[in-house]
Amino acid sequence: MTPLLRRPRAVIAAWVLLVLAGGLAAPLLFERLSGSVGVVPGSDSLVAARQLDRAAPSGGELYAVADGREWTDPALTAEVGRVTSQISALAGVEAVLTPYSTGVRALVADDGRAVTLLVRLEPDSPEATADEAVRLLRTLDAPRVLVGGGDLLDQEADDQVAKDLQRAELLSLPVVLVLLLVLFGGLVAASLPVVVALVSVAGTFLALTVVSVATDVSVYAVNIVTMMGLGLAIDYGLLLVTRFREERAVDPDVVPALERTLATAGRTVLFSGLTVAACFLGLLAFSDTFLRSVGAAGLAVVVLAMLSALTLLPALLVLLGARVRPAAPDRGQVFARVARASRRRPLVIVLVLGSLLLAAGTPFLGVRFANPDARSLPESSPSRQLQELTTERFAGAADIDPITLVGAAPLPGALVEALRALPDVRGVTERQGVPGLTVVDVVPTGDSQGDAALQLVDRVRALPEAEGFRVTGDAAFLSDYSDAIVDRLPLVLTVMIGLTGLLLFLFTGSVVLPVKAVLLGMLSLGAALGTLVVVFQDGHLGSLLGTPALGSLSTTTPVLLFVIAFGLSMDYEVFLLGRIAEEHRRTGDTDLAVERGLQATGRVVTSAALLLVIVFAGFVAGGFSPVRQVGLGLVVAVVVDVTIVRMLLLPAVMRLMGDANWWAPAPLRRLHDRIGLSEAPAPRVLEPV
Repeated sequence: MTPLLRRPRAVIAAWVLLVLAGGLAAPLLFERLSGSVGVVPGSDSLVAARQLDRAAPSGGELYAVADGREWTDPALTAEVGRVTSQISALAGVEAVLTPYSTGVRALVADDGRAVTLLVRLEPDSPEATADEAVRLLRTLDAPRVLVGGGDLLDQEADDQVAKDLQRAELLSLPVVLVLLLVLFGGLVAASLPVVVALVSVAGTFLALTVVSVATDVSVYAVNIVTMMGLGLAIDYGLLLVTRFREERAVDPDVVPALERTLATAGRTVLFSGLTVAACFLGLLAFSDTFLRSVGAAGLAVVVLAMLSALTLLPALLVLLGARVRPAAPDRGQVFARVARASRRRPLVIVLVLGSLLLAAGTPFLGVRFANPDARSLPESSPSRQLQELTTERFAGAADIDPITLVGAAPLPGALVEALRALPDVRGVTERQGVPGLTVVDVVPTGDSQGDAALQLVDRVRALPEAEGFRVTGDAAFLSDYSDAIVDRLPLVLTVMIGLTGLLLFLFTGSVVLPVKAVLLGMLSLGAALGTLVVVFQDGHLGSLLGTPALGSLSTTTPVLLFVIAFGLSMDYEVFLLGRIAEEHRRTGDTDLAVERGLQATGRVVTSAALLLVIVFAGFVAGGFSPVRQVGLGLVVAVVVDVTIVRMLLLPAVMRLMGDANWWAPAPLRRLHDRIGLSEAPAPRVLEPV
């Protein structure tokens, strides 16, 4: 018996202490979380924005719209005056702007039946002042009062992420437990993967708390922790418990069955965990705080899910394994029949299904990116309703964030003329009241983050007259963020694909199978990305999910989806190739190895995928669009990967390649013989006559 299995209570106690520490650390972590997304440290846009903030600090702004009464109605005028005087009297309020106090007609709706109030706060305004101002704005006597935007928009987004997390857990965990009960036929066996998942998530909270001491951790990283922690830990727990039940069917003695489980499926979990961890490791190469913190969170939860599955789960099985029923004989042979059917016409299957998946990914060629705005929130969000109302009925007050030039030198007259001569420029104005800085606002045509605005950023930065000026604003932030991702993407892909390819080579001894795995994984990923463009950017089928046509995807969605979906694809590849490679070593027959490997792992992989889909679907049911985008993308990627790619394309491709599947140069083959790891060979099974 291994030392791990000799002291199960000590192992369990250690994990209990880790869970308690994670629970205690969680409140501290949530206090330190950052909501910053789409910001690159040291970028031109960020440096300029901080220069502006230091020279002319702002305490933030609050917006309100009183809708449903004529703006000339004396009663409405009196109401706005009452609220304005009460808010103006609060400590820390710089100004309250209304159409009555400023005479600005743009603060009145085009139909005259709504007015806008803008509250500007001083830099050191107490938090209580903003809360009281919001309360007073909501007391306006009007048929409809909306308060949002500005700092309230950021707060709504953070709150919505927290709600989505809770909703996902409440929706997915009970369903997952019921399905595990159906799969295992017993409460003890069904609960073990869930215990591993919860322990992994709690441990990751502790790890992220430590990380937050050294660097910012994004609030959205918590969603990644939950998705991956629940999904992978349940996957690993399912694989190990299923193999344990199979081993008990051969020998009911708990400890020997558990040792054989760890020697076989345990190695698969180890390789799978390392493969997925390699994908998240690639995110650490980005300079963006958001992506780096997601990389750290994903790396921590994958490692903890793997370690808890390989230590805590065996310890629990030592004590409770006798109550886990042995597996019943599998007489269906469904997956073996699928493999045989796929290899009858392999070329047709590869061409037809490959073409369909490539076609499903083509919408991604027209993708546009933008940082999330109020439309990313649910329909019930005041900030979203406020933005929609303003867009529809306040044509003169269109909220177009300018492209802003910031410099220390006096404004050259030639610069203003050069800016006005650029295409897609609506106006150029010098901003007053910024001590020590020259600030020029250039208003683009179209949206703040539209194609025209992004092209205008490049044109402004290319002007010789703009030398010595930095450029900031929404479009500049998006441009710098996109450039930062593109610049680091080759390194990230090299780390991810290189490490996963190396691990798959060590697992299989082949250099062909890792390449095949990557290419097949890209097909399922492409289908998922194409689906997101169709649903969220273009709005097709958006009514089914309650999302409008946003015209773009969140800037971070493709990167996150690529890392997570690619990691999961390699996860299932390890599950399948582990058995296929072992069967090939036993029989030397590729077709038979694929058939037996698919039959041995098909039920586990399909069940694991179904559980993952349930977990990810819980996030699709949320209210914040970037989270929903990642959730839906993962649902599509997992479904396509497990059904079309792994069950149909993989057997067909391996049939076409034959013995070439297992090729490796002689030096690498010798290297694998010395250091390669795989599942231990199973006992030889006599074929029926």
